[in-house]
Amino acid sequence: MVDADTQTVILEAALHEVRAHGIRRTTASDIARRAAVSRQTLYRYWPDVPALLAALITRELVAVLPPPGAPADLEHLVGMLVDTADRIRRMPLLARLRESDPELLARYTFERLGTSQRQIHAEVRGRLESGQRAGFVRAGDAAAQAAMVLLITQSAVVSAPLVAEWVDAAAWRRELADALGGYLGHGDLGRAGTGRAG
Repeated sequence: MVDADTQTVILEAALHEVRAHGIRRTTASDIARRAAVSRQTLYRYWPDVPALLAALITRELVAVLPPPGAPADLEHLVGMLVDTADRIRRMPLLARLRESDPELLARYTFERLGTSQRQIHAEVRGRLESGQRAGFVRAGDAAAQAAMVLLITQSAVVSAPLVAEWVDAAAWRRELADALGGYLGHGDLGRAGTGRAG
């Protein structure tokens, strides 16, 4: 039987260990000791440490997604996307992964899609479809558009430190909003729909 409270305790312990030591140096023993459970208990919920850590990363990323609900207009949609991307950009866990495990970030940027990326894509697709029905998102394949939004925002989030000398946090939000608004909107509507996220 799955005990959600025990799962939460283990995931919180894993989060602490990863933030302290990075993914490669976090072991099952470390997590179990911090969670005050046995390794056998840990393995009742996840088959191995990589699966546990994948679940942790998915939990942390999904937690920053906005609550369900259709966006009211393009400005609202773009603001929602930029706010979510900014929350991910500022996550301490992401900063730790960038510092201690850059190859893991590279794997999920260049080689494969993770569970959290697929869930984010599904969430974005649903909101784009709502925007298309309301008429403020341009017509097109919403799945393809959501994939491009994922690529744009993922690149902006992961690579933000590389351009920090030219783009501070406020400018990062403005420029990302302009990029997304211009991509999703109808001409002038796209450019006009980025004010809230600035």
